[in-house]
Amino acid sequence: MEGRVYNFSAGPAMLPEPVLKQAAAEMLNCGGSGMSVMEMSHRSKDFEAILDSAEADLRELMGIPQNYHVLFLQGGGCTQFAMVPMNLMRNRTADYIVSGQWSKKASAEARLFGQVNIIASSEGENFSRVPDLSNLPVSPDADYVYLCQNETIHGTTIRQIPDTKGKPLAADISSMFLSEPLDVSRYGLLFAGAQKNAGPAGVTVVIIRDDLVREDVLPGTPTMMRYKTHADTHSLYNTPPCWGIYICGLVFKWLKELGGLTAMRERNEKKAALLYQFLDRSGLFHGTVRKQDRSLMNVPFLTGDKALDDKFVAESEAAGLRNLKGHRSVGGMRASLYNAVPYEAVEKLLAFMEKFEKENG
Repeated sequence: MEGRVYNFSAGPAMLPEPVLKQAAAEMLNCGGSGMSVMEMSHRSKDFEAILDSAEADLRELMGIPQNYHVLFLQGGGCTQFAMVPMNLMRNRTADYIVSGQWSKKASAEARLFGQVNIIASSEGENFSRVPDLSNLPVSPDADYVYLCQNETIHGTTIRQIPDTKGKPLAADISSMFLSEPLDVSRYGLLFAGAQKNAGPAGVTVVIIRDDLVREDVLPGTPTMMRYKTHADTHSLYNTPPCWGIYICGLVFKWLKELGGLTAMRERNEKKAALLYQFLDRSGLFHGTVRKQDRSLMNVPFLTGDKALDDKFVAESEAAGLRNLKGHRSVGGMRASLYNAVPYEAVEKLLAFMEKFEKENG
């Protein structure tokens, strides 16, 4: 198929076309520097201006308080599964909420460093809902409470931030990052892989409160795995993912031009409502998540027949609707409706689904 397709991938995901066009126009000469961002020294004034602008725009978009550091790191969310306990698990105890595959993986990684208490879990319901988070049995000696606020694979979102009874809340917000407003002050630490809503793969944004950036990390924690290393050097301890940070900066400006995160939430709610309303009335397709826990970003659905699911995926690919195959651990289909996925992409998907249902229902 010629031209651009509609990409429903869970990540790397679609990027805004204006951002891609600007990056293309600046490929050989970024900001009058006479060179590409990929050629710049990360110690140069040209790149430091890019980094400073990206941080300032992100702080404005999210309303990040001044007593939080913004770090642009590498290694993805999986590296954060280890960095969080290495830096925060000073008493060797932490409480984890397991609401899907990613929080389950994070809890398993944390067990390498200390005692992990699973204080809420929906694994027994195949992660089809968010577990009950009321009156959590937070451990008195826990160093922090951890959750994944939006589970990309299973398509659930924790809407109400639980009471952690004074313990710092560490949250993976990778697949809902910048999709809607949130109150940063409710968290001790937030992290997000950029490849969903912010930029290309290779950048991980960490937002961490000052008091959690400390010297007394777990013994043996490598220099590169310490938040203080990066906070003290403005994310420039080593060569950062320069190109990725530059693209993120362009995305942040695009978001500001569209009206910020409140406007983005409204756009995302309209897209998600269109698809969920179809699933609720369809005789062939059905969603897999309890209604009140449905994600705006990741929508898993099934026909109930694996052969029919496979046929749907194959035919949708041929129609220019790409990456609708569900995660291998769940099966079926999944449409990720990130910020850069336009409304018309969802309209095209629904038209295809209606046609498929008529032909196969």
